[in-house]
Amino acid sequence: MLTGTQVVLLGGDARALEVIHKLTELDAAVTLSGFDGLHTQLDGAVHAAFDESLFDNADAIVLPAVGTDDDGRIAAVFSNDELRLQESHIARLSKHSTVYTGMAKPYLRKLCQDQGIRLVELLERDDVAIYNSIPTAEGAVMMAIQHTDITLHSSRCLVLGLGRTGFTLARTLQGLGAKVKAGVHTEADFARAHEMGFSPFYTTDLLSHMSDPDLIFNTIPTMIVTAQMIANLPSRAVIIDLASKPGGTDFRFAEKRGIKAMLAPGLPGIVAPRTAGRIMADCLTRLMLEDIQLRGDGR
Repeated sequence: MLTGTQVVLLGGDARALEVIHKLTELDAAVTLSGFDGLHTQLDGAVHAAFDESLFDNADAIVLPAVGTDDDGRIAAVFSNDELRLQESHIARLSKHSTVYTGMAKPYLRKLCQDQGIRLVELLERDDVAIYNSIPTAEGAVMMAIQHTDITLHSSRCLVLGLGRTGFTLARTLQGLGAKVKAGVHTEADFARAHEMGFSPFYTTDLLSHMSDPDLIFNTIPTMIVTAQMIANLPSRAVIIDLASKPGGTDFRFAEKRGIKAMLAPGLPGIVAPRTAGRIMADCLTRLMLEDIQLRGDGR
């Protein structure tokens, strides 16, 4: 149980509702800021205005999937108020406190580092990323169906990157009957892709595979689908880029060529916020319980 643990949630989207439910279920003391426009009753949680006093007694600060932008602003879907995290806020946290988020930009990392506060990025964990790959793959399939006039069955698909998301997506497409080519970096991934029945190739040879795909799914967060690559694509091709912003596609050139290209990060929170929220909530509360055990509740 998290009885006596003071948790402050700052902003967020529908995923945060599952986190709140899990925390209150475990008897944490939950304070919310950035939820004043929410019409759903959240039993066991207290609403508060965003100010420095929120940080005085907090054992944990929980931020949205993308903690802050480059200026410290926190996304708050359920509020019109601006929430902006500053150094003075983090400075008020006690040294045993932890800041949790999905992924952190340099601004947030520096704030926590400068004040000696532990920062946990949940989406950097293998378990969370693998679980999240399921709604990501389903969302990518949904987009592919919406933006093409062919079936995925028998379509030619390139999946670039066989990391935690790429593997799940390639397997999902294969299960729907698509002809899947997998662009990989390493010999180990090449062998695994072959074993799973994909057609593997090294991303250094990508250009030679651009003449006939119907769909390209990119998961690599560096520029890989360049203008040169796009120039060799058939006009019917659709690019769905799942990498974090700004993605790995030359979107300007794709538009110039009339190639449909979409950046689609954060699909779990869009297509399956309840599931994505449960994934975050389960990991978050497990880590909090582990911290209590390690501290012996002596803070």
